[in-house]
Amino acid sequence: MTIADAAILLAAGFGAGLVGYITGLASLVSYPALLAVGLSPVAANVTNTLALVAVGVGSTAKSGRSLIHHGRLLWWLIGAAAIGGTIGAILLLRLPHSVFGAVVPWLIVLASLALLCQPLVRRFSRSRAEVGGSVLRQPNPIPHPVAFVVVVGVISIYGGYFGAGAGVIMLATTLLMSTEPLWRATLLKSVVLGVANLVAAVYFALTGPVHWAAAVIMGAGCLIGGWLGPPVVRRLPEAPLRTAVAIAGFGLAAWLAFSPTS
Repeated sequence: MTIADAAILLAAGFGAGLVGYITGLASLVSYPALLAVGLSPVAANVTNTLALVAVGVGSTAKSGRSLIHHGRLLWWLIGAAAIGGTIGAILLLRLPHSVFGAVVPWLIVLASLALLCQPLVRRFSRSRAEVGGSVLRQPNPIPHPVAFVVVVGVISIYGGYFGAGAGVIMLATTLLMSTEPLWRATLLKSVVLGVANLVAAVYFALTGPVHWAAAVIMGAGCLIGGWLGPPVVRRLPEAPLRTAVAIAGFGLAAWLAFSPTS
């Protein structure tokens, strides 16, 4: 790995940390950077998962205490995320690599479409808050906890397998199935998907084709970006960033679909 490659990975990790907290699509920044420095699609995805653990660590360390009010339910959600992330990781490494190569462009398209739909989720959250009023102050913001735990587990399977767009899906699910305000739903999304990434990363570290140098360098950038995500989220021009990431996602999907080496 050259110094230029290391610089690309560090910068991409930092960008992934910020973009991941704001949009839930860190992989659309980090994954193509790993491809650009020469990793194969599966090796890039495995290495990307390890690096993105730092995003969850950074954002959770910064704001995770805001989720204590969930009590035991938070531990059930963490358990579901851990099981789902493990299943997704096993599927990635046990299925033929050609399956991942064939399906990943469509997963990226789905993630990019989800990102473009994110404003609808936010408008839904604001309108519900205006109508509900005091409901946001209720001690039990998740009225159907068992169903929510199951859905979190299913989304975490996708998070362990590939993960791009899982943050947007998790955020929309949290807003639909709870009375949490947007900022707290964003934190919850970061924590549970951080757990899914962590368990998948452990599995990949033990059995997968990890490029350790790339994972460490990108992880350092992700940690800084994830740490700065909460305070920066209110200052960045979100709409242009969301549109740019989505367009880049469509371009990446097209390149992966039609590249002879994908």
